[in-house]
Amino acid sequence: METQEFTTFEDLDCWKACTEVRRFVSDLVKKYPQEEKFSLAMDMKRVGRSATHNISRGFGRLQHYDNMRCCRASRGSLYELVDQLITSKDDGYISSAEYEKGRALITSALPLLNGYIGYLDKQKEQATNNKKL
Repeated sequence: METQEFTTFEDLDCWKACTEVRRFVSDLVKKYPQEEKFSLAMDMKRVGRSATHNISRGFGRLQHYDNMRCCRASRGSLYELVDQLITSKDDGYISSAEYEKGRALITSALPLLNGYIGYLDKQKEQATNNKKL
């Protein structure tokens, strides 16, 4: 869990983990068949990018609630990628080993992202309590 002040979204462990996922997906889909280049492969690249984009977008928001909302969208993108990996494996585009590697990267990123969301929630509560004083 992240327990410090951050100067940029690049300091966030959850962003770093999602970047690993994004890079993995980007490399993975390069070998997909031509008929999937503008379908599943494009969707997977878009969703992989969405995971990091939403974390960085949220970081730029001044309110904790907006930041958490963006991070929850990032979490949704990771789960969408799990489904797309399952589809890729079922359709024979990736091996079981590639599926497992992608799944492991996502499984590692999710707790970091959930920890950051929890951190933001605590920061929001502290700010709310300070306003009441």
